[in-house]
Amino acid sequence: MKTDKTYMRQALLLAEKGLGRTAPNPPVGAVVVKDGRVAGRGFHPGAGMPHAEIYALRDAGDKARGATIYVTLEPCSHYGKTPPCTLALIEAGIKRVVVGAVDPNPVVAGKGIEFLRSHGIEVLVGVEREAAEELIRWYAFWMRSKRPFVIAKAAMTLDGRIAAPGGDSKWISSQESRTFVHVLRNHTDGILVGIGTILCDDPELTCRIKGGRDPLRIVLDKDFQIPQTARVLGERCLIFTAKDPGSRPEITASRTAVVRLPLDDSDRFAWRDILEYLGNNGLHAILVEGGKGVHSGLIQSGSANKILFFVAPKLLGGGIPLVSWDGPERIADACSLVITQVKTIGCDVLIEASPGESCSQV
Repeated sequence: MKTDKTYMRQALLLAEKGLGRTAPNPPVGAVVVKDGRVAGRGFHPGAGMPHAEIYALRDAGDKARGATIYVTLEPCSHYGKTPPCTLALIEAGIKRVVVGAVDPNPVVAGKGIEFLRSHGIEVLVGVEREAAEELIRWYAFWMRSKRPFVIAKAAMTLDGRIAAPGGDSKWISSQESRTFVHVLRNHTDGILVGIGTILCDDPELTCRIKGGRDPLRIVLDKDFQIPQTARVLGERCLIFTAKDPGSRPEITASRTAVVRLPLDDSDRFAWRDILEYLGNNGLHAILVEGGKGVHSGLIQSGSANKILFFVAPKLLGGGIPLVSWDGPERIADACSLVITQVKTIGCDVLIEASPGESCSQV
C-alpha cells in the first residue's frame, strides 16, 4: 500500500522541475490522489503563473472532489499575482491536504494551514519535511536575509592553482565535474564572474544540458571595459560598473542591463551592495565562478554561503592561486573552512565547505 511519504516524494520530484525558474516564488510540487490512485499532478513553473496546486487540480478535474492533495509547501491563503490556493482547494472539494513544509514567508507561515482547517479540511503537516525544506533552502534564506544564497565554485589542481601562469584553465576539472556545474547553473538564478574572466575566456556562461535554462549572467566590471563582441552580452546579462552606464550606448543597445554601483575604500565593489541589489530583484541563489580577485573578495567579505572545490589530480607547480590577500603571520589565524561533504566526481574530488567565522577577518 502506498503511503503519504510515497506520494509526497512524487510531489518533490515535480517541484524540482521549477528549480531556478520560479524566483521570487519557491519551487512547489503537488499530487492529487483519489481512491489510492494519482488523479492529478502539477508544479509551479514560474512567477506570475498558477501555483502547483492549481495545475494538479486542473489535471484531476472532477476527481479532485473528496481527494487528498500532497503539496511540498503550505498552500498560500493571500492574494498576490494569483488568487489564494486555499480557496481553490476548498472549491474543488479536496477532503485532505498533506503538506511537506510550512512556508517561511511571514505572509503565509501557518495561515494557509489554519484557513484550511477552519473550513473542515484535514491537514497533515511535516511529511518528508527535511526533503521539502531542503528544496526551498535558497528561498528560505532569501526570505530571511533578502539577499541570494551564494555558492562559490572553483576548479583547481592539487597544489591549489585555478589556471596556468598565462591564464589557461581548460580544462582543470573532468567532464563529469563540468556536467555537475551545468546542473547547478540550471538550478540557480544567476552566475557571476569578474571582467577578468570575460577578457581571458570570453565565456557564454550558458547551461549546456538537455532541457536546461540559462541563468542571469552577472559581470563585475568596475571600469566598464567589456568588449562589444563579448558572448555574454544580451537580454539575460547584467553588468555592475562604477562608470556611467550611458558612456557605452553600444552595450545597452544589446539589451544588456547595466547598473552603476559605488566602490568602497579599497576601490572595489562592496559585496553587500551587489547582493542587496540581486536580492531586491528576487534572486534566490547565485553561482560565483570568478577568478582570483572575485573569490578573494567574496571569501574575505564572509559573503559566501557554500564553497565547492573541484580538485583535479594535477600539479602545476606555479600559476594562479584561488585566492590572494595579505595573509596572517600565524597558521592559527588562517581562514578556516568547515567541510560538510567530500565525494569523487569522475577523477576529481569535490569538497563542499562553508566559511568559518575567521574568513571575514583575514
